[in-house]
Amino acid sequence: MRPAQILALGFMGIILAGTLLLMLPISSSTGLGIGAVNALFTSTSAVCVTGLTVIEVGRDLSLFGQIVLLALIQIGGLGFMTMATTIFLLLGKRITLRERLVMQEALGEFRLTGLVRLTRNILIMTVCIELCGALLLSTRFVPIYGWAKGLYYGVFHSISAFCNAGFDLVVESESIIAFQNDVVVNFTIMGLIILGGIGFSVIYDIVKKRKFKRFSLHTKVVLCVTVFLILFGAVAFFALEIDNPKTLGDPDMPWYSKGMGALFQSVTVRTAGFNTISQDHLSLSSKILSMLLMFIGASPASTGGGVKTTTFAVVMLLVYNTIAGKPNLNLFKRRLSPGIAQRALSIIVISIAIVLISAMGMSLVEPTSIPSESLMYEVFSAFGTVGLSTGITADLHVVSKFILIITMFFGRVGPLTLTLALALRQSHNKSAAYKYPEDRLMVG
Repeated sequence: MRPAQILALGFMGIILAGTLLLMLPISSSTGLGIGAVNALFTSTSAVCVTGLTVIEVGRDLSLFGQIVLLALIQIGGLGFMTMATTIFLLLGKRITLRERLVMQEALGEFRLTGLVRLTRNILIMTVCIELCGALLLSTRFVPIYGWAKGLYYGVFHSISAFCNAGFDLVVESESIIAFQNDVVVNFTIMGLIILGGIGFSVIYDIVKKRKFKRFSLHTKVVLCVTVFLILFGAVAFFALEIDNPKTLGDPDMPWYSKGMGALFQSVTVRTAGFNTISQDHLSLSSKILSMLLMFIGASPASTGGGVKTTTFAVVMLLVYNTIAGKPNLNLFKRRLSPGIAQRALSIIVISIAIVLISAMGMSLVEPTSIPSESLMYEVFSAFGTVGLSTGITADLHVVSKFILIITMFFGRVGPLTLTLALALRQSHNKSAAYKYPEDRLMVG
């Protein structure tokens, strides 16, 4: 099998194992189990680090079930090949060329050299970042829930935030709305989301080189696009929701919380799934903006989904060059190959097709009482592995739940990777042996 096929089947295997564990009576707080469909949906959402859920995690899962869920989130966030490589290293097993090829595909690297070292650094960075996040969050959770529960909440939400999963244990409110005025909780979670969403190679590049001009082209593009999307989204959400009394226009909400809420929405909506304002009460304009940011998602080789920031950047550059009549794709004094533009366009087209087909499928089985924008919001959230919802997930038809399961899987594994995994082997020699005569076709 090719690396793309191994990655796809690896994620399927982890999802199946998680489903079986979550189906056990010991995973349920009632001891009766949560059901096969709910277990499959929850396992897929965790491994694909989405956060959509048909159960109340803090209420319906036992401590064992929550730990299983947390393990699935961590494996899904890091990638199963990273975890497998870790086990191989602990056992002293030699990493073969075949395994290195799969690691290269999973991490989005261009070279085979240094992959084992990069994997080791990824694990060290992950532990350090999640530990710092857990300690900061615990300073706010311990005074409320006590030492044991507060520390546990800190660890759980730190891992969930860094892996961009969006699962939470707060039963008292929808997501972390109860902490919408808490500066420490908001900025800690936002920091973890951003670090998890920019990708491990970018973090490693920043730590190693430290100066922007020395960064790789990939790191420069990821940082610039990420900062732009966060700032643009924050300003746009603030302008769209400041007059909405059910969200940022709440007269009882302090002004600093309004700005912090807009910033948090801009950060979380791209792939995380936590929310400090009710998604159901957002204006239609804000929901459309949210769906656009969900579709773009995080960066390559990160814990997030979507079409990725670099894909968005390449397509926007391609559009600009077409309008301006420029022949070459140039970024930071570097020229991109035409193959990158073709790959970016393919990802966009495949992703749009997945979202539209999923939305049409759900609209056929759901009653007309559910607004169309709520169904679209659910589909975009699933594809972008975001996890935000207007509150309809648990009430969806079983067919819609399976559609969302497939959409989450596509969004996490990657449209192009999964397409390549399902494609038949092609003979490169045969395709390169001849070329047809060139002709013209009118477009537009």
